[in-house]
Amino acid sequence: MATLTLEAANSIIKAALARGAELGLSPLTVGVLDAGGHLIAFQRQDNSSILRFEIATGKAYAALGMGRSSRALAAVAAERPAFINSLMAASGGRVVPVPGGVLVKDGDGTTIGAVGISGDTSDNDEDCALAGIKAAGLAAGAD
Repeated sequence: MATLTLEAANSIIKAALARGAELGLSPLTVGVLDAGGHLIAFQRQDNSSILRFEIATGKAYAALGMGRSSRALAAVAAERPAFINSLMAASGGRVVPVPGGVLVKDGDGTTIGAVGISGDTSDNDEDCALAGIKAAGLAAGAD
């Protein structure tokens, strides 16, 4: 089974931040977790606000915990808020069910981690996560 390396995590972050600069986005915060939900790498751009770490890693943790992107969980939250509230309670508040958390897959389609980004709109956060994963030569998890 492949693992998400520090080198790959740093590549994801570098490319995600480059995409944010290309788009002229607000300061971003990027967290990359391994398949077990442990932080591998993290960066926050200058002037990124203080809760961005918790939001970014919460998006990634949500994706890992439920096996689908945090965008998909946002849709679940709209349809089944009691379930999402229970999920948040069960996770100790770590789940952030809004777009910007994307699963990272290896060449065999195995989930090896997740990336979460916070700082701009959720759609832009997700765009940067996808760009980072692609630049690292990995695949984003399909919902």
